[in-house]
Amino acid sequence: MTLTDAQAFAFSLATTLMVAIVIFRAGDGTLSVVPSNEFDGDAEIVAEIDPFAS
Repeated sequence: MTLTDAQAFAFSLATTLMVAIVIFRAGDGTLSVVPSNEFDGDAEIVAEIDPFAS
């Protein structure tokens, strides 16, 4: 997944679920998106999307 795709997916997910979403880079270099309460901290955080931030 490209960074642009990850950001679009994270924004859509954040606004749909109304939860903070973390975009992270896994050990093999791929990007992934998860809700912040499910992120275990074992990877590099690229960005965080918070639907409540102004």
